[in-house]
Amino acid sequence: METVNTLAVIPARLKSIRLPEKPLLKLRGKELVLWVLDGVRSSRKVDKVVVATDNERVAAVVESAGGIAMLTPADLPTGSDRVAFVARAIPSRFVLNVQGDDPLVTASVIDPMIDVLESDENVCLAVLAKKIDKPDEIDRDSIVKMVFDTDYRAIYFSRSRIPYERNPGMYPVKYYKHIGPYAWRRDALFEFASCGQTPLEQAESLEMLRLLERGRTIRCIETEQDSVEIDTPDDVRLFEKFYDDMKIKEGR
Repeated sequence: METVNTLAVIPARLKSIRLPEKPLLKLRGKELVLWVLDGVRSSRKVDKVVVATDNERVAAVVESAGGIAMLTPADLPTGSDRVAFVARAIPSRFVLNVQGDDPLVTASVIDPMIDVLESDENVCLAVLAKKIDKPDEIDRDSIVKMVFDTDYRAIYFSRSRIPYERNPGMYPVKYYKHIGPYAWRRDALFEFASCGQTPLEQAESLEMLRLLERGRTIRCIETEQDSVEIDTPDDVRLFEKFYDDMKIKEGR
């Protein structure tokens, strides 16, 4: 099989505790999985897109829209495991893991991540960093905070507030959150999938810490674009408001 430069994989598991059959949930008349698929297709850097799913109904929706779907074992524990399963079948240089519940993903956030992997061979994984504008997000444990050095190499990820402001107001502090897709170097993805969880990863329940604990380099890329991950009915309303506001701004 021909090797592609960048393979994008969208894990789309049908079962969801908080939103049943989430990939098939319709947002403004289009299934969530198709919002994500169309966003990834807009990238000039992605050569092949595959939706990794455990359900034939999801696969049928994807294929009816001209996409490619691959059925993966239902017992795979995480989205990263689904991505690795597909990547083993399709040779590539880079592997993009795009969350199947992020309908706002676009080329504007994908392409810079691939550019970083192409320009620096020491980077195993590229992720997005969005400055936190809403103060209530800083202490919300569902928001993954991140700190990085002056070269944008990740230092740590946490569900807690980092950095801790010891003297409030004395020094300017910016808080960043991790959003959106992961851009992997292919061999780093397989290394990640083959080794066990690490102590900090288990404590925080954050996969990125597995790489940091093993001494690997994660590059953070600052972005202005926020994301809305669809996980609850409130998220659906938030996305629809965002989408309607965007249409008004564009005069549509």
